[in-house]
Amino acid sequence: MEFDGSKESTHILFDQGLKSAFLKGTLSGSDAGELDLSVIIPVLNEVKTLEPLCLQLHDVLNEMGKNYEIIFVDDGSTDGSFEVLRKLYSHYSRVHVIRLRRNFGQTAAFSAGFDLARGDVIITMDADLQNDPKDIPSLVEKIEQGFDVVSGWRIKRQDPFLTRRLPSQVANYLISKLTGVNLHDYGCSLKAYRREVVKNTRLYGDLHRFIPALASWMGIQVTEIPVNHFPRTYGRAKYGIGRVIKVILDLITVKFLLGYATRPIQIFGLMGMLCLTVGTGLGVYLTVLKLFLGQDIGDRPLLLLSVLLVVLGVQMITMGLLGEIIVRVYHEAQDKPIYAIREILWRKGGNNTQQSKHAHATSNTQEE
Repeated sequence: MEFDGSKESTHILFDQGLKSAFLKGTLSGSDAGELDLSVIIPVLNEVKTLEPLCLQLHDVLNEMGKNYEIIFVDDGSTDGSFEVLRKLYSHYSRVHVIRLRRNFGQTAAFSAGFDLARGDVIITMDADLQNDPKDIPSLVEKIEQGFDVVSGWRIKRQDPFLTRRLPSQVANYLISKLTGVNLHDYGCSLKAYRREVVKNTRLYGDLHRFIPALASWMGIQVTEIPVNHFPRTYGRAKYGIGRVIKVILDLITVKFLLGYATRPIQIFGLMGMLCLTVGTGLGVYLTVLKLFLGQDIGDRPLLLLSVLLVVLGVQMITMGLLGEIIVRVYHEAQDKPIYAIREILWRKGGNNTQQSKHAHATSNTQEE
Protein backbone atom coordinates (compact mmCIF):
# COMPACT_ATOMS: atom_id res chain seq x y z
CA MET A 1 0.00 0.00 0.00
CA GLU A 2 1.25 3.44 -0.87
CA PHE A 3 0.30 6.53 1.07
CA ASP A 4 0.49 10.17 0.12
CA GLY A 5 0.50 12.68 2.92
CA SER A 6 -0.66 12.65 6.50
CA LYS A 7 -3.27 10.54 8.22
CA GLU A 8 -5.96 13.03 7.25
CA SER A 9 -5.16 12.70 3.54
CA THR A 10 -4.41 9.03 3.16
CA HIS A 11 -4.16 8.05 -0.50
CA ILE A 12 -4.71 4.35 -1.07
CA LEU A 13 -3.32 3.13 -4.34
CA PHE A 14 -3.09 -0.61 -3.79
CA ASP A 15 -4.92 -3.29 -1.87
CA GLN A 16 -1.96 -4.77 -0.02
CA GLY A 17 -2.71 -5.13 3.68
CA LEU A 18 -5.92 -3.13 3.94
CA LYS A 19 -6.64 -4.34 7.43
CA SER A 20 -3.10 -3.73 8.61
CA ALA A 21 -3.76 -0.05 7.95
CA PHE A 22 -6.26 -0.13 10.80
CA LEU A 23 -3.79 -1.80 13.11
CA LYS A 24 -1.04 0.69 12.29
CA GLY A 25 -3.36 3.64 12.83
CA THR A 26 -3.21 4.97 9.28
CA LEU A 27 -6.93 4.30 9.00
CA SER A 28 -7.51 3.73 12.65
CA GLY A 29 -10.52 2.25 14.32
CA SER A 30 -11.01 5.57 16.10
CA ASP A 31 -12.14 6.96 12.75
CA ALA A 32 -14.84 4.30 12.61
CA GLY A 33 -18.34 5.76 12.76
CA GLU A 34 -17.16 9.39 12.79
CA LEU A 35 -19.08 10.06 9.55
CA ASP A 36 -22.77 9.79 8.83
CA LEU A 37 -22.50 8.16 5.41
CA SER A 38 -20.06 6.10 3.39
CA VAL A 39 -20.86 5.48 -0.28
CA ILE A 40 -18.99 2.50 -1.75
CA ILE A 41 -18.76 2.12 -5.54
CA PRO A 42 -16.90 -0.74 -7.27
CA VAL A 43 -15.42 0.31 -10.60
CA LEU A 44 -14.51 -1.91 -13.55
CA ASN A 45 -13.85 -0.13 -16.84
CA GLU A 46 -16.30 2.74 -16.35
CA VAL A 47 -14.07 5.60 -17.48
CA LYS A 48 -16.89 7.67 -19.02
CA THR A 49 -19.30 7.49 -16.09
CA LEU A 50 -17.08 8.38 -13.15
CA GLU A 51 -17.03 12.18 -13.42
CA PRO A 52 -20.80 12.66 -13.91
CA LEU A 53 -21.50 10.10 -11.16
CA CYS A 54 -19.18 11.86 -8.72
CA LEU A 55 -20.79 15.22 -9.48
CA GLN A 56 -24.30 13.82 -8.98
CA LEU A 57 -23.30 12.22 -5.69
CA HIS A 58 -21.83 15.42 -4.31
CA ASP A 59 -24.94 17.39 -5.25
CA VAL A 60 -27.25 14.90 -3.51
CA LEU A 61 -25.09 14.31 -0.43
CA ASN A 62 -24.41 17.99 0.14
CA GLU A 63 -28.14 18.69 0.09
CA MET A 64 -28.64 16.05 2.79
CA GLY A 65 -26.43 18.02 5.17
CA LYS A 66 -24.58 14.96 6.46
CA ASN A 67 -20.90 14.20 6.87
CA TYR A 68 -19.99 11.72 4.16
CA GLU A 69 -17.27 10.04 2.18
CA ILE A 70 -17.26 8.44 -1.26
CA ILE A 71 -15.09 5.36 -1.71
CA PHE A 72 -14.34 4.20 -5.23
CA VAL A 73 -12.84 0.71 -5.50
CA ASP A 74 -11.04 0.17 -8.80
CA ASP A 75 -11.36 -3.57 -9.42
CA GLY A 76 -8.59 -3.94 -11.99
CA SER A 77 -9.82 -1.51 -14.66
CA THR A 78 -7.83 -1.38 -17.89
CA ASP A 79 -9.54 1.54 -19.69
CA GLY A 80 -8.02 4.45 -17.78
CA SER A 81 -10.63 4.53 -15.01
CA PHE A 82 -7.97 4.85 -12.32
CA GLU A 83 -6.50 7.96 -13.92
CA VAL A 84 -9.94 9.56 -13.75
CA LEU A 85 -10.31 8.43 -10.14
CA ARG A 86 -6.95 9.97 -9.31
CA LYS A 87 -8.18 13.32 -10.67
CA LEU A 88 -11.41 13.05 -8.70
CA TYR A 89 -9.42 12.29 -5.56
CA SER A 90 -7.32 15.42 -6.12
CA HIS A 91 -10.37 17.59 -6.77
CA TYR A 92 -12.80 16.36 -4.09
CA SER A 93 -11.70 16.15 -0.46
CA ARG A 94 -14.34 13.54 0.38
CA VAL A 95 -13.37 11.09 -2.34
CA HIS A 96 -11.16 8.11 -1.50
CA VAL A 97 -9.81 5.55 -3.96
CA ILE A 98 -8.82 1.94 -3.43
CA ARG A 99 -7.04 0.31 -6.35
CA LEU A 100 -6.95 -3.47 -6.35
CA ARG A 101 -4.02 -5.17 -8.06
CA ARG A 102 -6.25 -7.12 -10.44
CA ASN A 103 -9.89 -7.94 -11.06
CA PHE A 104 -10.96 -9.77 -7.90
CA GLY A 105 -14.70 -9.44 -8.52
CA GLN A 106 -17.48 -7.26 -7.20
CA THR A 107 -17.72 -9.06 -3.87
CA ALA A 108 -14.05 -8.44 -3.11
CA ALA A 109 -14.40 -4.80 -4.15
CA PHE A 110 -17.34 -4.27 -1.82
CA SER A 111 -15.47 -6.04 0.97
CA ALA A 112 -12.46 -3.74 0.56
CA GLY A 113 -14.76 -0.74 0.77
CA PHE A 114 -16.54 -2.11 3.84
CA ASP A 115 -13.22 -2.62 5.62
CA LEU A 116 -12.25 1.04 5.24
CA ALA A 117 -15.67 2.71 5.47
CA ARG A 118 -16.11 5.06 8.41
CA GLY A 119 -19.79 5.97 8.11
CA ASP A 120 -22.59 4.92 10.44
CA VAL A 121 -24.66 4.14 7.34
CA ILE A 122 -23.04 2.48 4.33
CA ILE A 123 -24.50 2.90 0.85
CA THR A 124 -23.52 0.63 -2.04
CA MET A 125 -24.19 1.34 -5.70
CA ASP A 126 -22.88 0.67 -9.20
CA ALA A 127 -20.67 3.02 -11.20
CA ASP A 128 -22.50 2.65 -14.52
CA LEU A 129 -25.04 5.49 -13.95
CA GLN A 130 -27.96 3.04 -13.93
CA ASN A 131 -28.52 3.67 -10.21
CA ASP A 132 -29.87 7.09 -9.26
CA PRO A 133 -28.01 8.95 -6.47
CA LYS A 134 -31.26 10.85 -5.77
CA ASP A 135 -32.62 7.65 -4.21
CA ILE A 136 -30.00 7.75 -1.42
CA PRO A 137 -32.01 10.11 0.87
CA SER A 138 -34.96 7.69 0.76
CA LEU A 139 -32.70 4.78 1.71
CA VAL A 140 -31.21 6.72 4.61
CA GLU A 141 -34.65 7.78 5.79
CA LYS A 142 -35.67 4.14 6.11
CA ILE A 143 -32.50 3.38 8.08
CA GLU A 144 -33.35 6.23 10.44
CA GLN A 145 -36.78 4.68 10.94
CA GLY A 146 -35.08 1.66 12.52
CA PHE A 147 -34.35 -0.73 9.67
CA ASP A 148 -30.92 -2.34 9.45
CA VAL A 149 -30.87 -3.04 5.70
CA VAL A 150 -32.76 -1.17 2.99
CA SER A 151 -32.65 -2.67 -0.49
CA GLY A 152 -33.49 -0.93 -3.75
CA TRP A 153 -36.20 -2.45 -5.93
CA ARG A 154 -35.87 -1.66 -9.63
CA ILE A 155 -39.57 -1.85 -10.53
CA LYS A 156 -39.01 -0.38 -14.00
CA ARG A 157 -35.73 -2.09 -14.73
CA GLN A 158 -34.09 -0.95 -17.94
CA ASP A 159 -32.41 -4.21 -19.00
CA PRO A 160 -33.14 -6.89 -21.64
CA PHE A 161 -35.89 -9.25 -20.53
CA LEU A 162 -34.60 -12.67 -21.58
CA THR A 163 -30.95 -12.27 -20.66
CA ARG A 164 -31.24 -10.10 -17.54
CA ARG A 165 -34.71 -9.59 -16.06
CA LEU A 166 -36.17 -13.10 -16.43
CA PRO A 167 -33.19 -14.92 -14.83
CA SER A 168 -33.15 -12.26 -12.11
CA GLN A 169 -36.84 -12.78 -11.33
CA VAL A 170 -36.35 -16.53 -11.01
CA ALA A 171 -33.28 -16.07 -8.83
CA ASN A 172 -35.03 -13.54 -6.58
CA TYR A 173 -37.95 -15.93 -6.07
CA LEU A 174 -35.67 -18.85 -5.17
CA ILE A 175 -33.49 -16.76 -2.85
CA SER A 176 -36.50 -15.33 -1.01
CA LYS A 177 -38.13 -18.72 -0.53
CA LEU A 178 -34.99 -20.56 0.57
CA THR A 179 -33.56 -17.87 2.87
CA GLY A 180 -36.79 -16.48 4.31
CA VAL A 181 -35.69 -12.90 3.53
CA ASN A 182 -38.27 -11.73 1.01
CA LEU A 183 -36.92 -9.17 -1.44
CA HIS A 184 -37.98 -8.51 -5.02
CA ASP A 185 -34.54 -7.46 -6.25
CA TYR A 186 -31.49 -9.03 -4.61
CA GLY A 187 -29.39 -8.04 -7.60
CA CYS A 188 -29.84 -4.29 -7.13
CA SER A 189 -26.55 -2.87 -5.88
CA LEU A 190 -28.23 0.26 -4.49
CA LYS A 191 -28.63 -0.66 -0.85
CA ALA A 192 -28.17 0.94 2.58
CA TYR A 193 -26.74 -0.88 5.59
CA ARG A 194 -26.11 -0.02 9.17
CA ARG A 195 -22.38 -0.11 9.75
CA GLU A 196 -22.51 -3.03 12.16
CA VAL A 197 -24.32 -5.24 9.63
CA VAL A 198 -21.54 -5.24 7.03
CA LYS A 199 -18.73 -5.12 9.60
CA ASN A 200 -19.91 -8.47 11.00
CA THR A 201 -20.69 -10.17 7.67
CA ARG A 202 -17.72 -11.79 5.98
CA LEU A 203 -17.95 -12.07 2.20
CA TYR A 204 -16.40 -14.72 -0.02
CA GLY A 205 -16.86 -15.78 -3.63
CA ASP A 206 -19.76 -13.84 -5.19
CA LEU A 207 -21.92 -13.49 -2.10
CA HIS A 208 -22.33 -9.69 -2.06
CA ARG A 209 -25.89 -9.94 -3.42
CA PHE A 210 -26.79 -12.20 -0.49
CA ILE A 211 -25.74 -9.79 2.29
CA PRO A 212 -29.33 -9.28 3.55
CA ALA A 213 -29.77 -13.04 3.78
CA LEU A 214 -26.32 -13.71 5.28
CA ALA A 215 -26.87 -11.03 7.93
CA SER A 216 -30.34 -12.32 8.80
CA TRP A 217 -28.86 -14.63 11.46
CA MET A 218 -28.38 -11.48 13.58
CA GLY A 219 -32.11 -10.81 13.54
CA ILE A 220 -31.84 -7.71 11.39
CA GLN A 221 -34.82 -5.77 10.06
CA VAL A 222 -34.89 -5.64 6.26
CA THR A 223 -37.09 -3.62 3.95
CA GLU A 224 -37.04 -2.46 0.34
CA ILE A 225 -38.15 0.65 -1.51
CA PRO A 226 -38.72 1.35 -5.23
CA VAL A 227 -35.77 3.06 -6.87
CA ASN A 228 -35.04 4.51 -10.28
CA HIS A 229 -33.14 2.56 -12.89
CA PHE A 230 -31.74 4.05 -16.07
CA PRO A 231 -30.61 2.39 -19.32
CA ARG A 232 -26.89 1.89 -19.66
CA THR A 233 -25.45 4.64 -21.85
CA TYR A 234 -21.74 3.82 -21.65
CA GLY A 235 -19.82 0.56 -21.68
CA ARG A 236 -21.42 -2.84 -21.51
CA ALA A 237 -22.90 -5.08 -18.85
CA LYS A 238 -20.39 -7.17 -16.90
CA TYR A 239 -22.88 -9.99 -16.28
CA GLY A 240 -25.11 -12.06 -18.52
CA ILE A 241 -27.33 -15.11 -18.42
CA GLY A 242 -24.28 -17.27 -17.71
CA ARG A 243 -24.20 -16.16 -14.08
CA VAL A 244 -27.48 -18.00 -13.32
CA ILE A 245 -25.63 -21.23 -12.50
CA LYS A 246 -23.25 -19.33 -10.21
CA VAL A 247 -26.19 -17.74 -8.39
CA ILE A 248 -27.79 -21.15 -7.83
CA LEU A 249 -24.54 -22.57 -6.42
CA ASP A 250 -24.12 -19.51 -4.21
CA LEU A 251 -27.70 -19.93 -3.03
CA ILE A 252 -26.95 -23.50 -1.92
CA THR A 253 -23.96 -22.13 0.01
CA VAL A 254 -26.04 -19.42 1.66
CA LYS A 255 -28.81 -21.86 2.60
CA PHE A 256 -26.26 -24.14 4.23
CA LEU A 257 -24.57 -21.27 6.08
CA LEU A 258 -27.87 -19.93 7.39
CA GLY A 259 -29.29 -23.26 8.44
CA TYR A 260 -26.39 -25.47 9.42
CA ALA A 261 -23.19 -23.43 9.71
CA THR A 262 -23.08 -23.97 13.49
CA ARG A 263 -24.64 -27.46 13.47
CA PRO A 264 -23.39 -29.41 10.43
CA ILE A 265 -24.13 -32.76 12.10
CA GLN A 266 -27.84 -32.07 11.65
CA ILE A 267 -27.61 -32.01 7.85
CA PHE A 268 -24.85 -34.55 7.27
CA GLY A 269 -26.08 -36.74 10.12
CA LEU A 270 -29.64 -36.69 8.77
CA MET A 271 -28.53 -37.78 5.31
CA GLY A 272 -26.18 -40.34 6.85
CA MET A 273 -28.89 -41.85 9.05
CA LEU A 274 -31.24 -42.04 6.05
CA CYS A 275 -28.65 -43.90 3.96
CA LEU A 276 -27.69 -46.11 6.90
CA THR A 277 -31.33 -47.00 7.65
CA VAL A 278 -32.20 -47.86 4.06
CA GLY A 279 -28.96 -49.82 3.58
CA THR A 280 -29.46 -51.76 6.81
CA GLY A 281 -33.08 -52.51 5.87
CA LEU A 282 -32.01 -53.88 2.51
CA GLY A 283 -29.31 -55.93 4.22
CA VAL A 284 -31.82 -57.46 6.64
CA TYR A 285 -34.18 -58.25 3.74
CA LEU A 286 -31.42 -59.98 1.76
CA THR A 287 -30.31 -61.88 4.84
CA VAL A 288 -33.82 -63.26 5.33
CA LEU A 289 -33.93 -64.33 1.69
CA LYS A 290 -30.60 -66.13 2.02
CA LEU A 291 -30.98 -67.83 5.43
CA PHE A 292 -34.66 -68.64 5.56
CA LEU A 293 -35.74 -68.96 1.94
CA GLY A 294 -32.49 -70.30 0.51
CA GLN A 295 -32.36 -67.87 -2.37
CA ASP A 296 -29.10 -66.85 -4.00
CA ILE A 297 -28.36 -63.14 -3.41
CA GLY A 298 -24.80 -62.96 -4.71
CA ASP A 299 -25.79 -61.60 -8.12
CA ARG A 300 -28.49 -59.22 -6.92
CA PRO A 301 -27.89 -55.47 -7.42
CA LEU A 302 -29.66 -54.88 -4.09
CA LEU A 303 -26.66 -56.40 -2.29
CA LEU A 304 -24.29 -53.84 -3.77
CA LEU A 305 -26.78 -51.04 -3.11
CA SER A 306 -27.14 -52.13 0.52
CA VAL A 307 -23.38 -52.14 1.10
CA LEU A 308 -23.01 -48.79 -0.70
CA LEU A 309 -25.72 -47.12 1.39
CA VAL A 310 -24.27 -48.40 4.67
CA VAL A 311 -20.77 -47.20 3.79
CA LEU A 312 -22.15 -43.86 2.56
CA GLY A 313 -24.20 -43.44 5.72
CA VAL A 314 -21.16 -43.98 7.93
CA GLN A 315 -19.16 -41.50 5.85
CA MET A 316 -21.86 -38.82 6.03
CA ILE A 317 -22.14 -39.12 9.81
CA THR A 318 -18.34 -38.94 10.08
CA MET A 319 -18.37 -35.79 7.91
CA GLY A 320 -20.93 -34.26 10.24
CA LEU A 321 -18.76 -34.97 13.28
CA LEU A 322 -15.70 -33.51 11.57
CA GLY A 323 -17.80 -30.48 10.62
CA GLU A 324 -18.75 -29.99 14.28
CA ILE A 325 -15.06 -29.98 15.23
CA ILE A 326 -14.21 -27.48 12.46
CA VAL A 327 -17.06 -25.17 13.50
CA ARG A 328 -15.80 -25.12 17.07
CA VAL A 329 -12.24 -24.40 15.96
CA TYR A 330 -13.51 -21.60 13.68
CA HIS A 331 -15.55 -19.86 16.37
CA GLU A 332 -13.11 -20.35 19.23
CA ALA A 333 -10.00 -19.35 17.25
CA GLN A 334 -11.61 -16.03 16.29
CA ASP A 335 -13.43 -15.61 19.60
CA LYS A 336 -16.49 -15.35 17.39
CA PRO A 337 -19.84 -15.61 19.22
CA ILE A 338 -22.74 -17.60 17.84
CA TYR A 339 -25.28 -14.93 18.80
CA ALA A 340 -25.94 -11.23 18.17
CA ILE A 341 -27.21 -8.67 20.67
CA ARG A 342 -29.49 -5.79 19.69
CA GLU A 343 -29.80 -4.04 23.08
CA ILE A 344 -28.88 -4.56 26.73
CA LEU A 345 -30.75 -3.18 29.75
CA TRP A 346 -28.41 -3.53 32.71
CA ARG A 347 -28.22 -2.23 36.27
CA LYS A 348 -24.82 -1.38 37.67
CA GLY A 349 -23.72 -2.77 41.02
CA GLY A 350 -27.19 -3.28 42.41
CA ASN A 351 -28.15 0.42 42.34
CA ASN A 352 -31.07 1.78 40.42
CA THR A 353 -29.04 3.30 37.59
CA GLN A 354 -30.19 1.73 34.35
CA GLN A 355 -28.05 1.66 31.26
CA SER A 356 -29.06 0.97 27.70
CA LYS A 357 -26.37 -0.28 25.39
CA HIS A 358 -27.01 -0.69 21.70
CA ALA A 359 -25.08 -3.57 20.23
CA HIS A 360 -26.39 -4.40 16.78
CA ALA A 361 -23.15 -6.25 16.19
CA THR A 362 -21.75 -9.16 18.14
CA SER A 363 -21.08 -8.88 21.84
CA ASN A 364 -17.35 -8.44 21.40
CA THR A 365 -17.38 -5.87 18.60
CA GLN A 366 -14.53 -6.69 16.27
CA GLU A 367 -12.93 -4.77 13.46
CA GLU A 368 -11.67 -7.73 11.51
